[in-house]
Amino acid sequence: MGTHLRQQKRGRGGSVYRSPGHRFFGAISYPRFSKTMRGQVLRFIDDPGRHPLLAEILLEGGSRVYNIACEGLMVGSEVWVGPEAQATLGSITQLKNIPEGTPVFNIELCPNDGGRVSRSCGSAAYRLAQDENSQMVTVQFSSKQIRELKPECYATIGVVAGGGKTEKPFLKAGKKFFAFRARNRYYPSVRGRAMSAYDHPYGGKTGGKPTTVSRGTPPGRKAGHIAARRTGRSRGKKQTVEGQASVSG
Repeated sequence: MGTHLRQQKRGRGGSVYRSPGHRFFGAISYPRFSKTMRGQVLRFIDDPGRHPLLAEILLEGGSRVYNIACEGLMVGSEVWVGPEAQATLGSITQLKNIPEGTPVFNIELCPNDGGRVSRSCGSAAYRLAQDENSQMVTVQFSSKQIRELKPECYATIGVVAGGGKTEKPFLKAGKKFFAFRARNRYYPSVRGRAMSAYDHPYGGKTGGKPTTVSRGTPPGRKAGHIAARRTGRSRGKKQTVEGQASVSG
């Protein structure tokens, strides 16, 4: 009698695939800023659910804001928060107040969405020019993609802390297992070909089994490329002789 497939076990749930959300700090998003306030960094929080540290900021009114920490920020550093905040290191302000060429992170794609882009360790985007007619602000992401955003979108000045953390090798499989386990990521991921025949439909010493299955395949055999139209790398179509002559002409 064979065992359940990996995707079946994940869908059923269990202690192996259950997220340890009770140990996570929670979602990090910008609150609604009604006015510009000055804040001070109280401490840094190491959240098991993400790589960069979190900064706890105490505002003038006594309220506290939690944001992703940036490089160069220290305990006791002064930051500004609000729609007209100064563009200093670690401050949260709108894109229209940021000078050109300034690195920013945790950028809102739409006003009041809380921050969506450039939130991982060492990542940063750059605020480019602003259109005089539409007032849209051009931002270049770390992927070199350029996008126009509304000037009311908030962003944090600086580069996300923890740059180069993922470049350090694990050296041992056990360390990587516990690192993945802290974020509810399955490790190691074993190929179906490397399994036994009772663990996976592609397992066993007999090779040559197709990786594509139809949509109506029974659950015990439904693995691999389900209802795939094609597999493999897309190498493109070969250019005809007439097409080459037209291009050269």
